[in-house]
Amino acid sequence: MSVSARVRVLLAPSRSSAQRPGAAECAVVVDVLRATTTLTVALGHGAARVIAAATPEQATSLRAGHPGALLCGERGGLKIDGFDLGNSPFEYPVPAVAARTLIFASTNGSQALLAAARARRRLLAAFVNAGAVVERLAGERAVVIVCAGSSGRFAIEDAGCAGLLCERLAERGATLDGPTAALARALAPRDARAVRALVQGSSHGRDLRAMGASFARDVEFCAELDTLEQAFEI
Repeated sequence: MSVSARVRVLLAPSRSSAQRPGAAECAVVVDVLRATTTLTVALGHGAARVIAAATPEQATSLRAGHPGALLCGERGGLKIDGFDLGNSPFEYPVPAVAARTLIFASTNGSQALLAAARARRRLLAAFVNAGAVVERLAGERAVVIVCAGSSGRFAIEDAGCAGLLCERLAERGATLDGPTAALARALAPRDARAVRALVQGSSHGRDLRAMGASFARDVEFCAELDTLEQAFEI
């Protein structure tokens, strides 16, 4: 399968509307630790829909229009008080999420999803489903990879995942557009072992692992490469 797209990369959600994905573009949103990994698991387990919220307060307000929706998300890595689910992929098994709407307010991932709201379509990408994402981009002409980053700043695990996507897309004929795409590609891990080292060694990965065994398990899961065979659009 060939890909003819021009691909650009935002290393963090841009505050400039001119830089954000437009209506003619396909946005690929990346938040390896943990939002796009977690939401890919949730949708794979049958969740019906994801609605991104900027704040916990907005999420609570949105639920009034979506009876039966689950409030999901975190602040400081921890499930928000009063919410149904946090931001661990292990919190989203089939019995918990099948056929449910998820109103999702995470610290960084939700902001990236909202920054891509004008895009023609939005795909969730992480290391766990990188191959499936590349397959879903067949036929696209303009792709913007939006890294969630950390509080508006660069995060190595997201940039590395964007770079891996850039590398695989370029191998199939895509054109990388601009210096940030070139930088991301230069940061791309070359194999599963390198992915694991990058994610575990990242600042966010180390912080999560220090929070306890369940968070360390999340990091291990998010550090896997091509273990999920689906790429979801939200």
